[in-house]
Amino acid sequence: MSSQTAQRGGAAWALVITSVAGFMAALDNLVVTTALPSIRKDLGGALDDLEWTVSAYTLTFAVLLMFGAALGDRFGRRRLFLAGITVFTGASAAAALAPGIDSLIAARAVQGVGAAVMMPLTLTLLTAAVPVAKRGMAYGIWGAVNGLAVASGPLIGGSLTEHISWQWIFWLNVPLGLALLPLARLRLAESYGTGAPLDVPGTLLASGGLFGIVYGLVRGPADGWTASLVLTGLFAGGALLAGFVVYSTRAKNPMLPMRLFRSRAFSGINAASMLMFLGMFGSIFLLSQYMQGVLGYSPTEAGLRMLPWTGMPMLVAPVAGILSDRIGGRPVVATGLFLQAAGLAYMASVVTVDVSYAAQLPGLIISGVGMALFFAPAANLVMSSVRASEQGIASGANNALREVGGALGIAVMASIFSAQGGYETGRTFVDGLRPALVTGAAVVALAGLAALTIPARKRGGAAVSTVEQLPERSLETAAR
Repeated sequence: MSSQTAQRGGAAWALVITSVAGFMAALDNLVVTTALPSIRKDLGGALDDLEWTVSAYTLTFAVLLMFGAALGDRFGRRRLFLAGITVFTGASAAAALAPGIDSLIAARAVQGVGAAVMMPLTLTLLTAAVPVAKRGMAYGIWGAVNGLAVASGPLIGGSLTEHISWQWIFWLNVPLGLALLPLARLRLAESYGTGAPLDVPGTLLASGGLFGIVYGLVRGPADGWTASLVLTGLFAGGALLAGFVVYSTRAKNPMLPMRLFRSRAFSGINAASMLMFLGMFGSIFLLSQYMQGVLGYSPTEAGLRMLPWTGMPMLVAPVAGILSDRIGGRPVVATGLFLQAAGLAYMASVVTVDVSYAAQLPGLIISGVGMALFFAPAANLVMSSVRASEQGIASGANNALREVGGALGIAVMASIFSAQGGYETGRTFVDGLRPALVTGAAVVALAGLAALTIPARKRGGAAVSTVEQLPERSLETAAR
């Protein structure tokens, strides 16, 4: 840790600033979903327009994550972090003041741009400020806050809409963003990546490929998987990402060095992260609707009943971070993923049109503990699997894969749900929900198997995957 970092205020301030910023970015993924009926009542618009208020944010956020991290590495991580907060906060205010559905969609897209710059840098700035020995606990708290944001998005959105107005979904970000700006300026140290020039061809290939893939995934359930734009996005996006991989193996200074994926730690945790978000996002998306549409709870009542799942990371994730410092992240992550899979499988076995809350509770608790055990050690494994100069782009790549996994999860779960059931009655909803949850459980179990491919910690205490202090030439040896 540099002396400048120490002078700036250290780990505690970095943890507060990056956790709050990450919370805002993660929250806005799903916060709008429960407010869509109220938005339609006030602003009008067809169902397709309402879906774009969700998709516009997801699209720009996922597409620009790696680019945002690369900009931070090149021009200064704190500087770009401040820029991302500014854009996100301004766009949040614009969304709250939107006079029509089109202006709301545009503001949501700009929100995604700000979040894409801000989010990957939260982890890099936190890593720079926290001593190696204490990173597990810091990642635990950071992961708990981010996990809470992802899981509680529908609750917060529904509660604000029900008790105040849907505009407060966006106004909530404004005071938080305005408070973060001076704190980040005064309390975070500036840091840079390798100093290499921006990889323009790689940036265009990666951004174009992610745009096509994510566009196809978020529009597939609404427009149909055989729609021309959906197919074009999926195939063109896949081709561009393939081109990005080929280009990056040959480029002198690629945005994302493909040699990083030779590390079993880096490839294993990224595969596990993508699969985890695939299974979790889709499940939360459907379960929040099930509690309201089938069981008859209000948004606030549904959110409170989800607290054993959504609130568990706040209790367990810091402990998981400490465990990962002591025994390594691999066993903690794998255990968490298998518990999350077991919780989803249990929920699939008990959902009915009139199931009692007591019957649901074990599945919610198991899922919450599993999610909490995943987030903290996963962040530690990502950041310790690369050199310090490459942590920015590693964080960006991991966040991009998570977002792709989340978009894919909602698309897959919605398709399974539609094929097996529907919204007509409580019975048809349960008929579609049950196989979707089984699929989510299976995917998260695969994530657990992917986590088991990560090298175990050496008996002396050092993780096999820790390479951030190694010189360039030694990296490929460590990757094996």
